[in-house]
Amino acid sequence: MDIKNQEAEGARLKTKPQGVAHKLVLSTWLLLSIGSTACFFLMKLRFFGLLGDLRLWLIKMSLAAAIGFLILFFAKWVEGTIIRHKQHKVERYNLIRLIRLLAILVIVGVFVTVLFENWYSAVVSLGLISLILGFALQTPISSFIGWLYIILRNPFRVGDRIQIDSFRGDVVEIGYLDTTLWEAGGDYLTSDLPTGRLIRFPNSLVLSSGLYNYSWRKFPYIWNELPFHIAYESDFAFVTETLKGVAKEVLGDKMTEDIERLKELISQTAIDDIQIREYPFVTFRTNANTWVEATLIYLVPPKRATAIRTALLQKGVAALLKEPDRVLFPKSNNR
Repeated sequence: MDIKNQEAEGARLKTKPQGVAHKLVLSTWLLLSIGSTACFFLMKLRFFGLLGDLRLWLIKMSLAAAIGFLILFFAKWVEGTIIRHKQHKVERYNLIRLIRLLAILVIVGVFVTVLFENWYSAVVSLGLISLILGFALQTPISSFIGWLYIILRNPFRVGDRIQIDSFRGDVVEIGYLDTTLWEAGGDYLTSDLPTGRLIRFPNSLVLSSGLYNYSWRKFPYIWNELPFHIAYESDFAFVTETLKGVAKEVLGDKMTEDIERLKELISQTAIDDIQIREYPFVTFRTNANTWVEATLIYLVPPKRATAIRTALLQKGVAALLKEPDRVLFPKSNNR
């Protein structure tokens, strides 16, 4: 109970500064909106008529600023509501991103409406500017369209392990123009552990390259295999049962349930010729040298593949060595 209380207290202390910062930002936007509203009414006094044409622009700017700050206040309030009531981190992340984008678009619309009396001229001017910027900023625009595709189609989410083009890692941020990965594997590791490097790629890459998602939410596992080299004189049936027992001990019974889920997913598609064997299973093949490869095939969460492979290798070899009469290993310098 003491440990649970300490964890709860730590979580409370961690969220308290975030709540204070949120209230501070809300207060700031509200005060700025009130201040801009006050400036709007002050500029209407006859005393400021001495400013001439500048007075009209100040009135418009103060009104637009008051509405803009008020929009930011409500957007931040909605963000806080989402954080309090949405338990899923990915859904919170995407909703907050959309709210911020909508807030910016509405503020731009307010400024255009207030500052330009002639809407037709403003639209034509913005259209020409957009056309010019469209040619000059093709890559950022296509990256923004890529972000919309990611949000709407949801090919990957924050926290997923993906591979796109030559980049592979865990998604830590999905921005409006680019996505950030925490690299896994890479040039310096033969395993799938994080390398410590960050990768940023433009979102437009999603529209032009193949994407591999290793953390698909309906089935967040991948097949993996681990070979064991044994001699031809070994008891293959015993090796099969031993390795299957080790796999079930390390991975648990839940993986059997996941295999049934995989069968259900496949049955819902037009693919009807895939046979999912009993999990886990062992296959044999002759090696180019003088031994047989007994390959253990199993399901594993992609982010734990290295740790589980190590545990299976350690326990598998130890279990096979206990029966030297039934499991013989190649005795050669080439093994």
